[in-house]
Amino acid sequence: MPTLRLFATVLDAPDARELAGFYRRLLGWPAEQDEPDWVVLRPPGGGAGLSFQTEPAYVRPVWPAGPGDPQMQAHLDILVEDLAAAGEHAAAAGAVLAGYQPQDDVRVYLDPAGHPFC
Repeated sequence: MPTLRLFATVLDAPDARELAGFYRRLLGWPAEQDEPDWVVLRPPGGGAGLSFQTEPAYVRPVWPAGPGDPQMQAHLDILVEDLAAAGEHAAAAGAVLAGYQPQDDVRVYLDPAGHPFC
């Protein structure tokens, strides 16, 4: 089997730079590549990053989705030590706490383009 390594997860958005700016504030990761419609953020210690691409026909997902709603395609799980402090930081960066919370020990937020993350 050839060697395969996950390089990045790509999130579509109406504005790649705007969404990348949110994740830059949230995670503190620098931009490795920054073009008008394509931005790559990479963690300082290496590893898989996050990429953002502008998609003019982007449709914001609904979470949790009901019948006929645009479905979430993926979500990010972010490990934190202090759930309350991380939630305050996420909100200050521009996230919105989701109205539905399925677990007591996890918080679901929506990024500015509507992608859920926990």
